[in-house]
Amino acid sequence: MKNAFAIVTLSGLLAGMLSACAAAPQQQSLAADGQAEVGQPSAQQATEPALDEEELAAKQKAEDEARLPKVELTPTMLEQMMKAEFAFRNGDWQGPYLTVYNLAQRTRDPRLARRAAEMAVAAKQADDTLAAVRLWYQLDPESDEATQYFVGMVVTSDKIGELEPIFEQRLREATPARRGVLLFQVQQLLGRAKDKEAAIAMLERLIAPYENTMEARIVHAQIALARGDKALARSEAQAALAARPDAEIALLMLAQTTEDEAQVVALMQKFLKSYPKADDVRAAYARVLVNRKDYTGARREFEALVASQPNNVAHLYALGILATQMNDAPGAEKYFTRFVEVLGRNPDDERDPSRALLILSQLAEERGDLVGALQWLDKVPEGTDPQTRFNTQLRRAHVVGKGGDIASARRLLTEVKTDDPAQQAQLLAAEAQLLRDADQLHEAYAVMEAATQRFPKNPDLLYDFALLAEKLGKVDVMEAQLREVMAQAPDNHHAYNALGYSLAERNVRLQEAYGLIAKALDMAPDDPFIMDSMGWIHYRMGNLGEAEKFLRRAYDLRKDPEIAVHLGEVLWQKGDKSAAQKLWREARAKDPKNDTLRTTLARLRLSL
Repeated sequence: MKNAFAIVTLSGLLAGMLSACAAAPQQQSLAADGQAEVGQPSAQQATEPALDEEELAAKQKAEDEARLPKVELTPTMLEQMMKAEFAFRNGDWQGPYLTVYNLAQRTRDPRLARRAAEMAVAAKQADDTLAAVRLWYQLDPESDEATQYFVGMVVTSDKIGELEPIFEQRLREATPARRGVLLFQVQQLLGRAKDKEAAIAMLERLIAPYENTMEARIVHAQIALARGDKALARSEAQAALAARPDAEIALLMLAQTTEDEAQVVALMQKFLKSYPKADDVRAAYARVLVNRKDYTGARREFEALVASQPNNVAHLYALGILATQMNDAPGAEKYFTRFVEVLGRNPDDERDPSRALLILSQLAEERGDLVGALQWLDKVPEGTDPQTRFNTQLRRAHVVGKGGDIASARRLLTEVKTDDPAQQAQLLAAEAQLLRDADQLHEAYAVMEAATQRFPKNPDLLYDFALLAEKLGKVDVMEAQLREVMAQAPDNHHAYNALGYSLAERNVRLQEAYGLIAKALDMAPDDPFIMDSMGWIHYRMGNLGEAEKFLRRAYDLRKDPEIAVHLGEVLWQKGDKSAAQKLWREARAKDPKNDTLRTTLARLRLSL
């Protein structure tokens, strides 16, 4: 009996298998119908009566079926197909694949070729997948889906020459509005090719007929950059911007070819003045400001972006990071909370919220909300990476310990399982920190002493042990451990700073202390705590002017209570007692139990 041949496949199998297979082609839109964007009607469609989704689906199905061959479904073919399907579902792939592939060749039915491709993808057989996809495309070259998969697979093979006629035809048949998008898609696809020079040569041939368009100029500029010819790249970018003065991609290309960062800033400011809604340029401008450490300016630009795109998680996250950098805890909490909320409403977004959740937990803890801190940790996804999961477990133990339940916190740490020696050392350091925070200093010392004997080559552990030893007045142990850190990690500026500050604090060996702190500051010139140490050693040496300069700079960078106490003492000695008391009150408000504030006031015989 003669019948239109229909294949019943497992629902959604191809899409799922293609995403799971390393050799699966990446879909790229290479539609030849001149559509401006996926899902947008073509000029022809715009003149036709509007159809609902069911009518559109029926129309598309009818068009697809009209292209398909009429195949006689003989009993023999039916038996072969059924056997192949059952064998495939039982774990065999090669026999079923060959059966369906051969049937596709014999019948010229593209649906069979597609089914063979599904089988090869599921079996993760790249060569067989390519063979089946190639056949699928050959049997139905008008299928945009077949073309997408064929292009996606061939571009990573050694036979990219097969693609040139396809690209050339699609570019030629596209409308001018669509052609520019296609040029960028072709460039993106060829960028994945193994033979880079062959791909670039093909790209140059393909864009030659359209070389005066803005998009072709951009592609030329990118080719020039890839070849190291920055002058040509800049010239092409300038020509692209001249062709389309409002084109964001042209401005960004010109910025990429401009080495002077100040010129880049000027370019972007001028463009944004003319085109204030150019969000891509504004986002790039904000990142440039971050690189220049202009956090206030960067924050202003990201806030403008969020005003126009309130659910853009990338911009919300950037604002959270900037607020953290600027010590604006309420702002950071606001933006990270919004980031998590928006991400939670978009399950298809693959961004990991874990880092934001950990920061939110820390922010909640800093304002005394330990319950909230634990609730944020509860939201960290189960499937997060091992390091993030480890950090989450450490933070949970820390928060529980800060709540006063040291026994439960220590138990949480013992429940963390890891074979990584560095993480094992971190667990011991975390346990010691719990005990130290609970003023159980001798117990903490015993834990750290055992830890350093177990991991004598771990500089971080040695450093923490040194600070704890100093806390107990064991300055010889402290100095020995810090010098061992310097020997093991000569670039560890914290060790130089810690030893220098300890000497300055004890008002001994001040020249040596100055040298140690100066070395640390050379390594980390923007570290506010090292600036604090430098200010303190100048104070100890009687250089009140230099002391104030360093301490004010440190406090501007970080409103830390200890820096405030030091700056207050310098100002007190200079006679500015009201400013000193104001700083000490700020320090007390942030940390009522601060040891440095307590000892300073006691030494000066003062009270607030």
